[in-house]
Amino acid sequence: VMEGGAGPGPRIREGDCAVLKRGDVFKAVPVLRRRKIIFEKQWFYLDNAIGHIYGTTFEVTSGGNLQLKQEMEETTTETKEAGTDNRNIVDDGKSQKLTHDDIKALKDKGIKGQEIVQQLIENSTTFRDKTEFSQDKYIKKKKKKYEAVITIVRPSTRILSTMYYAREPGKINHLRYDTLAQMLTLGNIRAGNKMIVMETCAGLVLGAVMERMGGYGSIIQMYPGGGPVRAATSCFGFPKTFFDNLHEFPLSKVDSLLSGTFSTESLPSEPEDSALVEEESNGSIDGKQPSVQETEAESTAETAMERNQIEEPETMDMNTEDTGFKENQGKENKENVQEKQRKQQERKKKLIEAAALLREKNADGLIVASKFHPTPLLLSLLEFVAPSRPFVVYCQYKEPLLECYTKLRERGGVINLKLSETWLRSYQVLPDRSHPKLTMSGGGGYLLSGITVVSDKSKSDLGNLEELKIEEPSSKKRKVQDLHC
Repeated sequence: VMEGGAGPGPRIREGDCAVLKRGDVFKAVPVLRRRKIIFEKQWFYLDNAIGHIYGTTFEVTSGGNLQLKQEMEETTTETKEAGTDNRNIVDDGKSQKLTHDDIKALKDKGIKGQEIVQQLIENSTTFRDKTEFSQDKYIKKKKKKYEAVITIVRPSTRILSTMYYAREPGKINHLRYDTLAQMLTLGNIRAGNKMIVMETCAGLVLGAVMERMGGYGSIIQMYPGGGPVRAATSCFGFPKTFFDNLHEFPLSKVDSLLSGTFSTESLPSEPEDSALVEEESNGSIDGKQPSVQETEAESTAETAMERNQIEEPETMDMNTEDTGFKENQGKENKENVQEKQRKQQERKKKLIEAAALLREKNADGLIVASKFHPTPLLLSLLEFVAPSRPFVVYCQYKEPLLECYTKLRERGGVINLKLSETWLRSYQVLPDRSHPKLTMSGGGGYLLSGITVVSDKSKSDLGNLEELKIEEPSSKKRKVQDLHC
C-alpha cells in the first residue's frame, strides 16, 4: 500500500505531474505508464518510479527502464596521487587511450556509467599529473556525460520558475525566479487573502500565489482574449479544492464593470475558439458578433442536417446503414449544441460570481505581470483594491514602469512607491574554491510596488497636516518663552 494515498503524499503516483532533475536541468512531465520520455539525450519510461518517494535518484538501464541508484563507495577518496600544478599538461587529445568505439562497445555490453568513468580515469595518461581540484573537475565532467542519473522531484514554485527561466523564458516574459520571490513578498501573499492576479506568464505567477495561499482565501484572475492560460499552473499538481476559490474575469469587461454597464450578454468566446474569434472580430475581445455568427453557423448546420435527412431516403434506398449513421450524427450534433449551451450557462454563472467579488472593491492585493503596458491596467485594476493594501507590477523593461510611476504620482491614492531591480549572482561553494560563477544573469526585469490609500480625503488631510506643522513651532516657542519668564 502506497503511503500518502489520501492527500498530495510524498510518493510518485500515476497521473501526477513530476519534475525530472539532472544537474541543474529540470523538465516537467506527466507520470504515465509506458510513455516514452526523452530528457537530456536519454529516453526511458517512468513505470518503475511509481510508488517511490519524491527526491529518489534513478539510473537509466538498457531498455529505458529506471533502476534505483546504488550508492557506491568512492574509490577515489583514498590518498590520491596528484600533481602540484597543470603546467606540463598539454591538451592534444592524445592522453585518453580509450577511443570513441571502445566507449560505445562498453555501453553496448551494458556496463554502468560509473564503471565507464573509472575506466576512463585508468586509461588517462595525464590524470595522475593533474592537481586534486582538476581531478575532481574531470570526474564530475565525465560523470555528467556517461552516468544517466535522473532525480524525480515534486514541483514547486522555486523548481518550476527555475525550469521556465532556463528552458522557455519568453513564455514567462523573462521573469526571473528571484524577481518572482520579491513579488510574493512585496504583495504580502498569505492564506486567507482576496487577491487579484493579472498575468501572461503561462500561469506561473498564478500558481506561485496559489501555492503560498495554500487553498485558503480567493483569487480573481484577470485574463485577456478568450480565456485564461494556465499551462504552468497545471504543473504544480494542486488538489481540486485549490480551484474552488479561483475565479476568472475578462479584461474587456473591466471598464463596463467600473461604469456600471456590465452585462453577461456579450461573453468572450470559449478558450478553444479564441484564435478564430480574433480573426473574425479583427482583434476585438468584447465580440458580440462572434457569438451571433456561431449561433448562425449552428442553425445553418442543423437545417443542412434536416435537408439531408429528407433528401437521403430517395437517393439511397439501398444503403440503409448510411441513413442510420446520418441520424446518429444529427443526434450527436444536438447533444453538442446542448453541451455548448450548458457550458455557456456555467461560464455566465462564474462571470457573475467574479463580478460580484470585484464589485466589493475590497481586494487585499494586486499582482500584475503581463506583456501589456502596465499603466492602463494598473489604473483600472487599483479601483478594486481596498485601501492600505499592497500592489506589485512586473515589467521586463524599465521605461513603461517609469511612466506608470509618474501617472500614479499624479493620480494619488498610493504611497511608498518603489521601482526596483534585483541583482542576482550565483556562487560555486566548494572547499578551498568558492567563488562567483563566471556567467551571471543580465537582468531579471523591474518591479513597481506600493500601497493603496484613500484618495478622496487625501488632499484635505494633507492641507490639515501642513497647517499643524506651521502651528507647532510657534506653540513650542511660546512654551519656551513662558518658561524663561
